[in-house]
Amino acid sequence: MAIWKLQPLMQERIWGGRNLEKLGRLLPEGKKIGESWELVDRHGSQSVVEGTGESIGSVWSGGSREKIFGRRSPRAEQFPILIKLLDAEEKLSLQVHPPAERANELGGEPKTEMWFFLETKPGAEIYVGLRKGVGRGEFEKALGEGKVSDCFHRLRTEPGQAMFLPSGRVHAIGAGNVILEIQQNSDTTYRVDDWGRKDEKGKSRELHVREAMASIRWDDVEPTWIQPRGERMLVCDFFQVKRWWLMPGEVRELVPDAGTFRYLFVADGRVREEESGEEWAKGSGRFVTADHPSLILQGVEESTVVQVEFS
Repeated sequence: MAIWKLQPLMQERIWGGRNLEKLGRLLPEGKKIGESWELVDRHGSQSVVEGTGESIGSVWSGGSREKIFGRRSPRAEQFPILIKLLDAEEKLSLQVHPPAERANELGGEPKTEMWFFLETKPGAEIYVGLRKGVGRGEFEKALGEGKVSDCFHRLRTEPGQAMFLPSGRVHAIGAGNVILEIQQNSDTTYRVDDWGRKDEKGKSRELHVREAMASIRWDDVEPTWIQPRGERMLVCDFFQVKRWWLMPGEVRELVPDAGTFRYLFVADGRVREEESGEEWAKGSGRFVTADHPSLILQGVEESTVVQVEFS
């Protein structure tokens, strides 16, 4: 039984910035950091538990999976959820992830995800789903004319909003968004357009138009924000996400749940964990094992906590 703090893995991206420093992340000097992988079990990329040196992958493949991750743990070679922080200092490519029914033939992995917006600059937006009236023909025509972004539905963003992105939904994150992303354990992205962007060597990033066209759900038109039901924000086949609040001095007890681990992320404010007395500031994430007893948190400031677990 444990509450783990995991060592984040920083990922340099052409569209990244330095905004994750505000969330307590130590960034390599002079680098544009677009992603911080907070909870990951992939070949070559492993979350490591501070203090023990154990990796999530080694624990997942060890003999205590049900004890640590819960009875609802799926049968999978790797821990099936990946949690990231994203800093879109510049806009990301127009892209799509392959749906499960097409992923194998395309040589990729399906990737369903959810975005929870932590910080947004004035005018920040996302591109998500297709506009009404856009089908495959209109999309292909716009691609040929260099106007494919006009086919995307656009929404302005604000902190606290959340968007569900099932595999096959076209999307792009606009500039000025800092996001907590919860996703399937996948790293397959098919770029359909990258705004004509070039790297420091003058090279364009690879596009994957054929794979993207085979992956897009053409009936996915103008999706809307997630509408929470009480504390529950989202339940999908791969994870569920809750959001709850603490006022200063207010106490919250998380009772044991042998069915699942819980990942707690402080999206705003500051909370104190009663047993250790440790304060978790905005940007803090903790992995709570399924066999952990009752956990008591108290609000130090007005706080928002996002909770991720198995469905």
